[in-house]
Amino acid sequence: MEHEDAFAFIRDQLRRQRALRGQSQDEFGKRTNYSASTVSAVETGTRAIDMPYATRADEILETGGLFVSLLKAAQRDAEPTWFKRWLDAERTATQLRCYHPSLIPGLLQTENYARAVLRLEPTRPEAALGKLLASRLERQEILTRDQPPLLIAVLEESALRVRDAIMAEQYRHLLRMAELPHVQLHLIPADAGLHVGLNGQLSLARSADGNWVGNIENQLTDFVADDEESIATLLTRWEGVRGVALPESLSLALLKEVESQHAPQ
Repeated sequence: MEHEDAFAFIRDQLRRQRALRGQSQDEFGKRTNYSASTVSAVETGTRAIDMPYATRADEILETGGLFVSLLKAAQRDAEPTWFKRWLDAERTATQLRCYHPSLIPGLLQTENYARAVLRLEPTRPEAALGKLLASRLERQEILTRDQPPLLIAVLEESALRVRDAIMAEQYRHLLRMAELPHVQLHLIPADAGLHVGLNGQLSLARSADGNWVGNIENQLTDFVADDEESIATLLTRWEGVRGVALPESLSLALLKEVESQHAPQ
């Protein structure tokens, strides 16, 4: 099934299941806490269906998780073939390492922050944005599942000092995530100077058998690597990034300091 056909199939099933239960768009919207116009937009494809909508639809229509399962499958199929290699590595990893020189890493982004980041691409259609957002949030579920991977994330202090209304929520989310035993946050202070990480984003996933897969991205594309030479280079760069970052305790203290300075007076 083609990607767009998969999402069209979900929309058709939403309409069908709603109609079978004798619910108008208005009634269904009231039960799911969505407006009738939102229900119409989802069913006609002008608004992307996301995971919260699919979850509520399953609850109200009593479909036993059907729409959540269909949406997850459609999102996976919609990803570029090269990126599926990284998604598979991410989902099965026992350890994840991630760093971004200017943004909060995707696995730690709030929905509002992720939406704002995805909107930085001026040519991206709103429907495509919705699908990408849903996919990113679905990926984050690996951190709350049974037996989650160890996540070691390195953040730049400068990425936290963005004066934006959505950052207050993002600070709180980071602090909550840092409380999880399998999440380690490390901050690189603003006065650290030049370091190898400033060359660009990098992520690494380690599987149960000890093999590594790497992912790097730039302005044009992402690249997934698993050959020995590339992994050795990425691991060396990771050590350079990790080496200039603060220990966990000092990182959390700095995060709380930044949060307090950002709080409204």
